Amino acid sequence: MNDILLNTARQTLLLELQEASRLPDRLNDAFLRAADAIIRCQGKVIVSGIGKSGHIGKKIAATFASTGTPAFFVHAAEALHGDLGMIESRDVMLFISYSGSAKELELILPQLQEKSVVLLAMTGKPLSQLALAADAVLDISVEREACPMLLAPTSSTVNTLMLGDALAMAVMQARGFNEEDFARSHPAGALGARLLNKVHHLMRKEEVPNVRITATVMDAMLELSRTGLGLVAVCDENEQVCGVFTDGDLRRWLVAGGGLDAEVSAAMTRGGLTLNAQSRAIDAKELLMKRKISAAPVVDDGGKLVGAINLQAFYQAGII
Repeated sequence: MNDILLNTARQTLLLELQEASRLPDRLNDAFLRAADAIIRCQGKVIVSGIGKSGHIGKKIAATFASTGTPAFFVHAAEALHGDLGMIESRDVMLFISYSGSAKELELILPQLQEKSVVLLAMTGKPLSQLALAADAVLDISVEREACPMLLAPTSSTVNTLMLGDALAMAVMQARGFNEEDFARSHPAGALGARLLNKVHHLMRKEEVPNVRITATVMDAMLELSRTGLGLVAVCDENEQVCGVFTDGDLRRWLVAGGGLDAEVSAAMTRGGLTLNAQSRAIDAKELLMKRKISAAPVVDDGGKLVGAINLQAFYQAGII
């Protein structure tokens, strides 16, 4: 029994891969027309289909929506009972039907033509009713479904999904859609935390550890203890950061025989790493990791101290 299960699974995958391997050769002028229609679309991309095509269509619509192209899925049957009202002349419809002869098309196509909606077809039948009415036809045909009975849509649904992804990715690239754009569509979770947060969103703004450059090592040590961040920013009279004084600087100073009444400028790390408040949090965190530093002062564009941050703040925000 186990051998039968594994052999069937392997055969299914091999058949689907074989059918999918033919797709790159089908990227022709029709694909370019479809992509251009979506890029030029002033409204929304409406994806529609019936049965398994509908299930795949929901995923394709979601992929478009999350990569910079306003899109949603409308079930073909629901379209005939009111949802056609969602479709406007400035929209593009992507209809998925392997046979291209779903009975709903007889009522839907005239309505689309009346509204002058651009129609894109994903079908396995280039001479079907759907294909003949479409402005561009994307070929999802297969020689064989992976179903042993040649009945359940398998290879054809894989082709549909892959060609939909190819279309969405091509349009995304043409639009110049980038990581931050993607994150704005996914603000929750780790992705949004990594790409949307800036340093100023996470930094400590109150009780920022700092002393003037004329302060003593004792003053800086007390500030270290008071704030517990592991560093103190040493600033001039204009709040420009001149250096940092850390736990490590204190230990090295004391081991070397330095006194607590000496000026902190003699014991601090001159210059030191500062982070810009407007920089991306993920970039700042990676810089701290690269420099093997656990915390840093935060400055504005003019170099003025505005906050401080440590690695724990990044971890708490889900930036890992």
